[in-house]
Formats: sequence, C-alpha cells, structure tokens
Amino acid sequence: MHSNLRGALLSLAAFGAYATHDVVVKLLGETFSSFQIMFFSGLMGFPLVTMMLMGDRKDGTLIPRHPWWSILRSVSAVATGVMGFFAFSQLPLAQCYAIFFAMPLLITLMAIPLLGERVGMRRGIAVIVGLFGVLIVLRPGGGEGFSIGHLAAIGAAVTGALTSVIVRKIGGEERSVVLMLYPMVLTFFAMGAVMPFVYVPMTVTDMGLTAVMAFLGMLGALGIIAAYRSAPAIIVAPMQYSQIIWAALYGWLFFDENVDLYTAIGSSVIIASGIYIVLREGTPSVSQNRPVLESRSRMDTGTQPRISSWLKRWGGDQA
Repeated sequence: MHSNLRGALLSLAAFGAYATHDVVVKLLGETFSSFQIMFFSGLMGFPLVTMMLMGDRKDGTLIPRHPWWSILRSVSAVATGVMGFFAFSQLPLAQCYAIFFAMPLLITLMAIPLLGERVGMRRGIAVIVGLFGVLIVLRPGGGEGFSIGHLAAIGAAVTGALTSVIVRKIGGEERSVVLMLYPMVLTFFAMGAVMPFVYVPMTVTDMGLTAVMAFLGMLGALGIIAAYRSAPAIIVAPMQYSQIIWAALYGWLFFDENVDLYTAIGSSVIIASGIYIVLREGTPSVSQNRPVLESRSRMDTGTQPRISSWLKRWGGDQA
C-alpha cells in the first residue's frame, strides 16, 4: 500500500476514534459537569506522562524556558477542554464540530502577530469566507437563538487555536515532557479545586466510561502518530473534517439529532476554507511557519499529551 494512502486511512480511523471519544463525553455530559469529566479524564492521562518522563534520557529540568508562554498555553488548554466538553453537552455533535472547525481559520489569524506569519490575499479571503460559514451555522436571529452552548463552542475554538499557535512558537525550544506535563497538572489541580462544588457520585459504569474515553483518546493519538509517520501533513491534516460524518451518524444513532440545512451549508463553507488554507500552507513560497499544518494535535484540552509532543519525543518531529 502506498504510504500516502496508508497515512490517509490511518488518520481517518484515528479521527473516527476521536469522534467516538466525543460521543462518550456527550453521554457523560448529560449527568456530570464538564469540570468533573475533565478531572477524571486528566487523571487517566497521568500514567502516559509518567512513562514519557521515565523514558526521557535528555538532561534538563522541568522548568520551562518560556514560563509565561507555558502558563498561558496551559490555561488556554484547560479552558478549551472545559468549554469544549460543555459544548458537547449542550449542542448537537455536528454543530459542535462545525464551530470547532473554525480553529484553522483562527490559527491563521493568530499566527500573524504571534509567529510573524504573512497572510496573503488568498488565505485572507479564505479566512473571511470560513468565518462567514460559522455565522451560517450560528444563524444569529434564527429560530433556535444563540445559546451558552454556542458561546462555549466558539470559546473552545478560540482558546484551542491560541494553544496551538503558542506551541508552534515555543515547541522547538521546550522539552516534550514540559509541553505535556504543565497543562495536565493544571487540569488536575484546577478541576480538583472545583470538584467539591460540582461533584456527582459516579457508578462503576460511569467510571468505566471515563476509562473508555482515555482509551479512545490514546487510540486516536496513536493512529495520528502513525499517519504522520506514513504521509505528509498535507495528506493527514484535511482528514480531520471526516469527523463531521461521524458526528452526523452518531448524533442520529444515539441522540436523535439531525443535521439541519444551516449546519450542513455552514460546515461545507468552513471545511472548504480550511482545506484551502492547508493546501496554501503546503506551498513553501506561501508560508514558512505552516501554523495550521504543524498543529498536529486535535483540540488540546490538557487531559492528554499532545500528539505533536509524542512525535517530537519519538519521531524527531517539531511541535
């Protein structure tokens, strides 16, 4: 099998695992707050970081070289998780993904001041068109109205984009374990501080679902790592949009959700814009920073190690 085809198939399978992970998040969100889900999800991720620490033979400390950027990145990652998990509990799956897909557009914009990226007219128009697609999904003034769930999804897209750009800015100089450890530690302590106010007793089944979440997150991450080792980013990155298909299927099967016309049209516009930006970044003369293509991870929520950090640690890739 050709390596590009293998990479594409691996990434499709990985994003299918991620979509299934989000179904579990939505199921748990019917009973538990996003803070509680984040707490236990982050708790499940600590063994992974422990293994990374044990296997890291590089000299150095766990003190970040860019402490303020690291703090901001950790806070934004935790905020992404809280808002993203809450959005899943409030909105149809497909609508959540449609809004989250605005992240590449926002990364492109944020890369201008933070990375010194020069965005030409073509990518600029693609960003504007993509943001117009978000408005179609939100349909302000429409019958359903703008809800706190929509606000949370938009917030998650903004903070998720900020997290990715910061990692692109400092990832080449920070140790992989530092990039992984700080958001997870902050998640544990911040969510732990909130737990006395939001905790709802969990059954064995509920705890099992949190373990399933961790397993699916790990499975998706391993699939993406294998995909990036098989094919270039320009092949792998667009496959994230396949999640909208899983969202439509899972939403129909488990939550009696249907993809309405506005979500379908808006999603198409956002996806087309995102793919165009990815293709433009793949041209060396257009972008030297490649902020979207080099954002290996899905939404960085602080509950699991970043894919880019794993690639950097084991595959010599940049964050």
